[in-house]
Order: sequence, then C-alpha cells, then structure tokens
Amino acid sequence: MGKRTKPFSAGGWPLFFGKAALGFIIFSVLWVVVYRFIPPPITATMAGDVIAGRGLTKDWMSLSDMDPDMARAAIAGEDGKFCLHDGFDREAIASAFRRNLQGGRIRGGSTISQQTAKNAFLWQGGGYIRKGLEAWFTVLIENIWGKRRIMEVYLNIAETGIGTYGANAGAQRYFGHDASRLSPTEAARIAAVLPLPKKREATDPGGFTRRHGNQIAANIGVVRRDRLDACLF
Repeated sequence: MGKRTKPFSAGGWPLFFGKAALGFIIFSVLWVVVYRFIPPPITATMAGDVIAGRGLTKDWMSLSDMDPDMARAAIAGEDGKFCLHDGFDREAIASAFRRNLQGGRIRGGSTISQQTAKNAFLWQGGGYIRKGLEAWFTVLIENIWGKRRIMEVYLNIAETGIGTYGANAGAQRYFGHDASRLSPTEAARIAAVLPLPKKREATDPGGFTRRHGNQIAANIGVVRRDRLDACLF
C-alpha cells in the first residue's frame, strides 16, 4: 500500500499563513521597487478595457517633460494636501465617512497616493480586502517612490477617457497636442475628467464638468502661489 498522506494539522496553519504573509510582503515590496524605475506596462483597469473591446491608448511622459500645470491641476482637483500628508488625508477620510453615514451618493476621501496604489497594483471597486491592500501599497509607494514618482505614475496611468490612460494620451485625444504644453484650462479639464473618465469629456464639457474644470483652473494659481506643489518642483 502507498504511504498515507498525513492531514494538515491545526498546528501547521500558523506556519502556513506566516509563510504566505512573508511571501506576499517580499513580493509586494519587490513589485513596488521595480515600478520605481520602470513604467507599469499595464494595469487591471487597462486590461478590462482591452477585454471589453474598448481598446487601449497610452503614451508615457516623464513629469519633467510634462507641463507643470498638469500636476498642479491634479493637486487642485484631487488632493490639495498631496505634498503635506503621508499618503492618507485623515481629515478627508473622516469627513467622507460622516457624509456617507447620511446616505446619498457615496463619497471617498482617497488621496492621489491611494488612487495611484489602487490604479497601479489593484483593481477598481470596493471591499475591505481591496481597501486593506490599497493602504498597504500606499505605505510602500510613499516610502519607496516618494511624492514625485507617485505623481508621475498617477498622471500616466490614470484613466482620462474611454480606453485612454494618462495626461499625455488625454491631451492628444482632446486637444491635438502632447502634455508638454498644456494651458491651465486644458490641464484643468483633464483633471476634471479624472473622477468619472468614462462619462466625462474634456472637449466642450458641459454642466458639472465645465464648472469643476473652471474651478480647478482658478485654483492652479493658488497651488503655485502657496507652494502646494513644493514636493514636485
């Protein structure tokens, strides 16, 4: 008779989970280190667009080559404390939590760092597991990448239209030129599209998108004046 396989003992589970956790930590750290130097080749959201037949358009541009107003527009529209926090804006998270308790449209308090962690390493959607992983990767990129690389990756992998990713691809799609010479209005309109890229257009926007874009354009000067972009330039 063949040798019987012993059942996995209860005492072996802690060792198993301990090894699995250690393996995940090592893998995730190495993954983040690689993306510190190499542009993410594809993300889960990009893959979803390809599978759905929406195509994929992206054109990586370094932050040094990109018009500075694009990063300022992202700060103005998405995360005014980007250069000040450690990856988490606790006041914004608490405020979003209080508003969500009142019902209505669910609002988030995610920073650009959290959005970058989600976009680069995870998938869209909610759930405690995804949120926990997002927090872990946010800590990693804040400590391994730093603010400048976080903004660079964010502006290159954030969805800026259906099947379009990054500010440079968005600028070419909407304005017919690359992101190295964006006007404040153009940068603001791309930033206004970011929260709902599949439902908003940066060219001839209407309603909320136009109002939001105009507000961002006005606040670009505030970001520059108050040095809210000091960690980037």
